[in-house]
Amino acid sequence: MKTTVKTNGEWTPRIVAFFCNWCTYTASDLAGVSRLRYAPSTRVVRVMCSGRIDPEFVMESFADGADGVLIGGCHPGDCHYAEGNYKCLRRFKLLQKYLEQMGVEKDRLRLEWISASEGKKLQEVVNEMTEQIRQLGPSKIKEVVETIER
Repeated sequence: MKTTVKTNGEWTPRIVAFFCNWCTYTASDLAGVSRLRYAPSTRVVRVMCSGRIDPEFVMESFADGADGVLIGGCHPGDCHYAEGNYKCLRRFKLLQKYLEQMGVEKDRLRLEWISASEGKKLQEVVNEMTEQIRQLGPSKIKEVVETIER
């Protein structure tokens, strides 16, 4: 993943979005069918359940140049795998603490519960997060990882 995207000479944040197949990914499909526009620099990764998102996926995304990571899953109590979203929430809380200890701004990682019928909410969340990341500026995580690996 390239570290920056230039649109009209202006930096645009790169966001990796891990979306649950049954809810949030379906909402992104609904947003597309409904012609709701959201930031094109968002790269969606479909996972069967938000509970299957390994914290390493998130850290790898940042290390590969993502400026932000968005996780989307079913609303609590509506998970197709019973408790997958609760597992996701526990991992998310741990990731927040870990990233904070690394000096990463908390707004670079976000978790949202978005059902299949909430295409409009998905559009709003993605655009809002893109704007938050734009305010923070490019992530320096990739540069730090490359320095450590040398």
